Amino acid sequence: MALEAADASHAGDTLGTGSASMAGAETASGHRPGLGITMMLVGILLFVLNDVMGKWLMATYTVGQVLLLRSFAALLMLSPFIWREGFLTILRAPQPGLQTLRVIFSTLEVAAFYWAVSYLPLADVMTFYMAGPIFVAALAVMVLGEKISGRRWIIILFGFAGVIIAMRPTSAAFSMASLIAIFGSLCFAALMLTTRNLRKTSDTSLVTWQTVAALIFGACFAPVGWVTPSASDFILLSLLGIVAALAHICVNRSLKLAPANVVVPYQYTQIAWAMLFGYIFFGDIPESGMVIGSLVIIVAGFLIFIDEQRAKNTG
Repeated sequence: MALEAADASHAGDTLGTGSASMAGAETASGHRPGLGITMMLVGILLFVLNDVMGKWLMATYTVGQVLLLRSFAALLMLSPFIWREGFLTILRAPQPGLQTLRVIFSTLEVAAFYWAVSYLPLADVMTFYMAGPIFVAALAVMVLGEKISGRRWIIILFGFAGVIIAMRPTSAAFSMASLIAIFGSLCFAALMLTTRNLRKTSDTSLVTWQTVAALIFGACFAPVGWVTPSASDFILLSLLGIVAALAHICVNRSLKLAPANVVVPYQYTQIAWAMLFGYIFFGDIPESGMVIGSLVIIVAGFLIFIDEQRAKNTG
């Protein structure tokens, strides 16, 4: 799914989907930028391959069934980390109200992604999710009362223009699937905002709770339209959680090997991968409006990131 960046929680896809913005990730050191860039590129590629598997499986299975099986596999992979941190520590995570709100956004985001990708080309859905940083910047003003410069507002409006172009309002773009993708992107933005305020919570705790929430959601809806998976599909459904975990490991490692301003821009390679794999596996050919809109969104997201780095350095 769309990159759900580096809090080890969505893009992308996470062990449970949702995630925090890579732009807000902390970098421990910046001594090996080449290896850091390589790890970021590998992580992004794994995220997109994970999303390709998800889209492929959504042709046969329901959102609930996909979430149930992938989350169960993810919890199995997480179990050693949960054991090491301690179940009681995770159970007593700080700010329970905000934690609950976060897992709601996480579950809605990942469910919306799979629902949308079952109807729309993979690159289209990813384009809407790439607008997450733009929505975050806007919501931070409206919800958190953050003050931003006039320059940032111009960038935000520029990014929204890209979203409108990508939706192709002169066509059937305002379909239910497109609106679901936009809704998922907004939930992704809300997820990033809530994660910003949970910095004292460990990565293991964050990922565990959102995975459990996705598992519960899947268990509730999986019986509706249940299709017994074949052995090969069962493996693919399980791999959804495992591959996402490996992707997060690569992304998190890249942010420790190199500064964020070096590796973060490479997250946008997911659009190119999505278009390539969408064509290879599903025969999707991006329309000109989607290509132009995605470029505008990418430029806006990159400008927001640069503006944030500039403000951090001057502040």
